[in-house]
Amino acid sequence: MSIPQVVFKYSLVYDEVLRFLKKKKKKKKISRREIVAYIKKINKAWKVYERKVFKEIASVLQLKWEEKFIPCYIVTETKLCFSDPLTIFKHKKQDLFIDILVHELIHRILSSLGNFQRCKKAWEYIEKRYKKKSKKTKNHIIVHAVHKHIYLGLFDEKRLRRDVKRAQKFKEYKEAWEIVQKEGYQNIINEFVKRIK
Repeated sequence: MSIPQVVFKYSLVYDEVLRFLKKKKKKKKISRREIVAYIKKINKAWKVYERKVFKEIASVLQLKWEEKFIPCYIVTETKLCFSDPLTIFKHKKQDLFIDILVHELIHRILSSLGNFQRCKKAWEYIEKRYKKKSKKTKNHIIVHAVHKHIYLGLFDEKRLRRDVKRAQKFKEYKEAWEIVQKEGYQNIINEFVKRIK
């Protein structure tokens, strides 16, 4: 199995464009030295888990990673996070940064071109089973189920509880976690994976 590598990057232009799009006031400018130090620190913390996380996500979903290197942009001007281009805000807590990174990597493997095609019937099942839920809720049911598997296998329940608690502020994330807790993360994963071709 090919295991990718996350390459942490900073782009001043990208950071400022995101701030502009979110209409945020300009924060105190981060120095190059600060961002280099942060990337070094977060890279060291991530490397402890990188191979295990990539292997476990691919294994539990029975999918393959389609990239060798995944650039991860660290942003300081907004608190945005998304999977493509992989973008995560500079967080003080390393473990929280890693948890957000894992969440976005689960999205990423599911949305890569080849895997998205392979999961077509699985996504149709999610769409039909949870038809009254929003698209965002539906997208996060499988993401949260896989993330719970990762928390329990590689991290701990305390981090899982923190994630569920943080999600309470956002309706769709909260609903997805409620479904995962009610139906069981393993059942959700099994139903999804058996429809992957």
